[in-house]
Amino acid sequence: MKLDTAKQDGLYEQASAEHSAAVARLARAYEADTDKRAELRQEIHIALWRSFAGFDGRCSLRTWVYRVAHNTAATHVIKSKRARANGFVSLDDLEAEPASASADADRQAALGRLMSLIQRLKPLDRQVISLYLEGEDGASIGEITGLSAGNVAVKIHRTKALLSRQFEQGGSHAE
Repeated sequence: MKLDTAKQDGLYEQASAEHSAAVARLARAYEADTDKRAELRQEIHIALWRSFAGFDGRCSLRTWVYRVAHNTAATHVIKSKRARANGFVSLDDLEAEPASASADADRQAALGRLMSLIQRLKPLDRQVISLYLEGEDGASIGEITGLSAGNVAVKIHRTKALLSRQFEQGGSHAE
């Protein structure tokens, strides 16, 4: 079923009004560079508008927005990875890295460290933890990512434990 342009515009306007803040936070989780983050937000909004031409209502608007946004962000990351020499690390690799000796109690620095760690995760792990941090439950995350609820729970548990250990050890931007 193909929507007419007016319906497509209406769905986009509704989604943008309700989920722009979440899209901005998601872009921050996926992209560290401010200019590239702005480009990613634009890419997500363009992809959302285009996607509503084929929106059939089989899932909630929120689920649709998160799917499109995360898929667009994942594609952005893959393209960026190809353009850069450094790659992603798995949860196990990140966990094995030595932690930095300096611990900064400042909230902004802590948030920056958290975002740095999240940005280094593989796209699927990044997507799961970003959705979790947005307050989504396991069932919703599974619906968005295509993972089973059990797999989502395991990924969330492992990622939270890793991030907690990194913070306790003073881990920060690992170059």
